[in-house]
Amino acid sequence: MTTSELAPAVQSILEAARERGGGGERVSVTPRSLPEALAAAEADGRVPVIAEVKPTSPTTEGERTDDPVSLATEMVAGGAAALSVLTEPDHFGGSPETLERVRAAVDVPVLRKDFILHESQLDAVESDVVLLIVRFVGEDLPDLLEAARDRGFQVLVEAHTDEEVEAAVAAGADIIGINNRDLGKLEVDLATFERVSAGVPEGVTLIAESGIETGDDVSRMRDAGADALLVGSAIMAGDVRENTTRLTTPK
Repeated sequence: MTTSELAPAVQSILEAARERGGGGERVSVTPRSLPEALAAAEADGRVPVIAEVKPTSPTTEGERTDDPVSLATEMVAGGAAALSVLTEPDHFGGSPETLERVRAAVDVPVLRKDFILHESQLDAVESDVVLLIVRFVGEDLPDLLEAARDRGFQVLVEAHTDEEVEAAVAAGADIIGINNRDLGKLEVDLATFERVSAGVPEGVTLIAESGIETGDDVSRMRDAGADALLVGSAIMAGDVRENTTRLTTPK
């Protein structure tokens, strides 16, 4: 997909990401294990959910101005197995400093949610997991994956199509997220996960992303093989602790 085929909001996000520099000094991380945290939640009888601290986004209305640390601790109290924190400043209201504060305040793994395009951008802040989006990094995926792991990061590799899953597997990804949102049109279809996840081999941690709002959605994704769910808007829209508990409690 060329840039011209992306939704204007996504084009704007990518343009801003290309202009952002790196983080300076190379980071070295001792991460909290995401697979272990997901397994612990499951053993505790909870649905493994990665709850997202997302003040705003191009696909939601309004903005949450609550202290992100308070939101994060409420999500963990509600049963979140891990957290995702936006560090993209221009379209999502995030920052590396926010992630740093959140990670210091909780004991669960924290994913850095951003649009990383260059190796130097890995050094913006320490986190337990970083996101690499196949559609955006293209042929650079193997090198970026290696660079992230060299720093100690675990890596969530995000795909949306069969071809992108193939690329993720070929690069050696051991945590793969299937995004139900088509970044070309910003439309969501939960059937995407059901269809595309078939290409993910056994032994890979498989995460369903986007469009998960109800208990029925949770059951649908879990029945399709999701080891965990990444949920943002449905948790941020209201009482985050209550919403997290609702989605982490099996039907």
